[in-house]
Amino acid sequence: MTPELKGSAQLTTAMMLSGTLGVFVVESGAPPFDVVFFRVLFGALALGGYVTARGWLRDHGFTRRTLGLAVLGGVFIVFNWVLLFQSYRNTSISVATVVYHTQPFYVVLLGALLFRERLTAAKAGWIAVAFAGLILVSGVTPGEFASGGSYLTGIGQALLAALLYGLSTLVTKRITGVRPHLIALVQVLVGIPLLLPFADFGAMSGTGRGWGWLAGLGLIHTGVMYVLMYAAYAKLPTSKIAVLAFVYPAVAMVMDWAVYGHHIGLVQALGVPLIVTASLRVTLARPARRPASAPAPRTAARAPEAASRPATPVASEA
Repeated sequence: MTPELKGSAQLTTAMMLSGTLGVFVVESGAPPFDVVFFRVLFGALALGGYVTARGWLRDHGFTRRTLGLAVLGGVFIVFNWVLLFQSYRNTSISVATVVYHTQPFYVVLLGALLFRERLTAAKAGWIAVAFAGLILVSGVTPGEFASGGSYLTGIGQALLAALLYGLSTLVTKRITGVRPHLIALVQVLVGIPLLLPFADFGAMSGTGRGWGWLAGLGLIHTGVMYVLMYAAYAKLPTSKIAVLAFVYPAVAMVMDWAVYGHHIGLVQALGVPLIVTASLRVTLARPARRPASAPAPRTAARAPEAASRPATPVASEA
């Protein structure tokens, strides 16, 4: 098996696991803050055990600046999960997941706004197409805007979750010379004290078999899934990563239909290819050429190869 073929299998498996995440969240029966708290707790145990076994805690490569960026990214990631899981309850796994996949567009827009990254007319056009698709997928009518309600709230929560994910991606992209597994470990560790004041342990007394679903979110969807993704990123070109990322929403929609009988309507379905196409066009757009006299950006001389990949891959996981 060639490295690229192995990487494709690893990333496909990781995205299929990510597509089952919504079922684990709903079946746990726990409030969103509790779900995320135990996800980061079990996830920290899984990732911590893995990086310790690989000996990566020695010569970790963190500086005060990059550690601070990782912590900030962790704050965004943790609350992104809380909002997404709340959106599952107010809309459905299918709708929330597709709306959440507006992440790449927030990365582009925030990059232009905060870091003066170039926003081309083509990218702006594709972002407009994506948000037209978003309007179709959301299925929100003018009457619902007037009356409000939990469904409209859920759409807003998914959009805000995508915004926080975009912020985390922009922050994490500025960390070099550190393995992404270590960045992800810092991010979940941050979530433990951050969410502790919001966790309702009294509500967990009757969880029962829900503990198995919560453990799965940490061990499978944070531990195993992240390891598979980062192993795949080192073997695959960006184009293939961008395409395989859409295995996640596809599996999520199938799981939502198979387990809960939820499916999006015909008009909503028309918005899905608009978002997918626009996302691929924005993600795979050629970067603007640098002036000939501009020196290439310097990176850590001995940084591991995987460290050049963001710990929060664009539009790929929850």
